[in-house]
Amino acid sequence: MSAKETKDSAPSGSAGEHAPTELSERRSSILEAVVAEYIQSAQPVGSSHVVTSTDLKVSPATIRSEMAQLEQEGYLTQPHTSAGRVPTDKGYRFFVDHLAAPSSTPAPQVKEVRNFFDQIHGEMEHVLEESSNLLANLTSYASVVVAPGHTTTSIASVQLIALSSTSVLVLVILTDGTVERSTVDLGSAVEAEIVAEASTLLTATYKGAELQALTATPTSPSAEVQRVLTAVSGPLSLLSSDAGEAQVFVGGPSKLADAFDAVETVRSVLSILEQQLVVVSLLRDVLSSGLSVAIGHEHGYEPLASCAVIVAPLEIDGKAAGAVGLLGPTRMQYPAAMAAAKAVGQELSERLSTLGHEVDH
Repeated sequence: MSAKETKDSAPSGSAGEHAPTELSERRSSILEAVVAEYIQSAQPVGSSHVVTSTDLKVSPATIRSEMAQLEQEGYLTQPHTSAGRVPTDKGYRFFVDHLAAPSSTPAPQVKEVRNFFDQIHGEMEHVLEESSNLLANLTSYASVVVAPGHTTTSIASVQLIALSSTSVLVLVILTDGTVERSTVDLGSAVEAEIVAEASTLLTATYKGAELQALTATPTSPSAEVQRVLTAVSGPLSLLSSDAGEAQVFVGGPSKLADAFDAVETVRSVLSILEQQLVVVSLLRDVLSSGLSVAIGHEHGYEPLASCAVIVAPLEIDGKAAGAVGLLGPTRMQYPAAMAAAKAVGQELSERLSTLGHEVDH
């Protein structure tokens, strides 16, 4: 299923586009109490809870009347089997935009995030994968890290490493810290000196160039060197053709069973997460500027109608370079989840910038 087939005609979600009209202070307090309690309990909330959890000096009858008005205006809905009410997407939107100020990341989480990025080492792909797992563990929701494609990066070096007399490992090191590798069978034995000469020529030819340059095979007056160059030209050309594809790293899919009540919803979310093109499209549609939240039908992906999506941008040296996201139920812990996504996004952006500078030098 393509992104276009999965996504319906509803607009993508961001706080500015979907902000409901203002509510009175009393109705805002009542709505906040209902949303906060429903997020915690997943049970319809009655007027008795609102009376005991707010400082409103009004009678239970007045609370019930105001809740009925909130229902009429589309902020709450009442399940047929319950006297209590639950928030609608519109109710959650008002809560996120007006009542749930993004919380400061708790000190233990700040320490965990900083320790993680202080200690993690390795290539960019490893950092991205482990970052998705970190965000999932911080929030107990499924997380997604969408890395940028390589269209804005260049080649730092191309290296050939002899694995045997007849095979070489091709390493393409990019300025964003990515290392692409491929094993190539040379067909017959080649001396190590010939491999080294071909490796030097490849780096001299491609260093500083964009990936598209890999489609042109350099030439050498040595027939043996040329044979090696020709043998590795296929994998190099293939890397060039994949330059614009974003990488997707998913963390915490096993947490979905605990986050959602309906098994069918879990299956739908897992199905979406397995489709890289759809995930990239989803996060790009939601992300406008800064931290964004899309609730329920706002993101326009019908299989995720009971989900909320939180997205924070990734930047490399101040330029847009992917995103981190969280997928959870609409009754997710919005302030904490928003803070966690922002913290991981900022730290990961700094690490990606650092990786790029390390390669440059």
